[in-house]
Amino acid sequence: MFPGVGTLVNVVAVLVGSTVGALAGDRLPERTRTVVTDGLGLVTLLIAASSAVAVSDPVLAAAVGDAAPTLIVLGAVLLGGITGSLLRLEDRLEDLGAMLQRVLVRRGGTEGAADEARVRFVQGFVVASLVFCVGPLTILGSIEEGLGGGAEQLLLKSALDLFASVAFAAAFGWGVAASVVSLVVVQGGLTLLGATLGDVVPDAQLAAMTATGGLLLVGVALRLLDLKQVKVADLLPSLLVAPLLVWAVSAL
Repeated sequence: MFPGVGTLVNVVAVLVGSTVGALAGDRLPERTRTVVTDGLGLVTLLIAASSAVAVSDPVLAAAVGDAAPTLIVLGAVLLGGITGSLLRLEDRLEDLGAMLQRVLVRRGGTEGAADEARVRFVQGFVVASLVFCVGPLTILGSIEEGLGGGAEQLLLKSALDLFASVAFAAAFGWGVAASVVSLVVVQGGLTLLGATLGDVVPDAQLAAMTATGGLLLVGVALRLLDLKQVKVADLLPSLLVAPLLVWAVSAL
């Protein structure tokens, strides 16, 4: 298979699932859609926990010491959060969602209904983009495909995203389908990065990225459960800061 086939299959899976979910969601009462969103929040917490345990990976501990992994994740989140907030990544992601909504969705109905539809579209786009692009299978699978290791992890992710997009679209509508724009940029970029760098990314740095990504998914879960509107997009640079901190600490 050619490099990028995993992302291509993933895009098709999200579009198919989003179409099914959006068509079904319009027929569901608000109470049912709320329950679906809460269920997605709980499942996201489970995925986040399984990713965050990478902070105890023996390879990471061997590279930076037993006490350093948690501090590396903490430093990555703080430095990444500062960088992302200064760059206003959350606002820019929401602006992109609003732009796609204007381009892809026809105007109709009263002004209040249109505003509600816009908010729902943007919320679906942002949440789906974060869930589909932050998880460990996104990071590890894309880099693995770029390194020539095959697309098996991304194909597995595609199957998971198919069912997740049905549930997301049932709750948020067509904004979930628009998240394929983020998916192509992130997964395609990581695959290209893996193909460019070759097999030079140490397992310890991948473990740090996975653990940090798991922590960011906790923030997504809190948003889905309507507990705290964490600006997860502002924290995305921490995924790049984490391996850099591992490199710096191991060098010292």
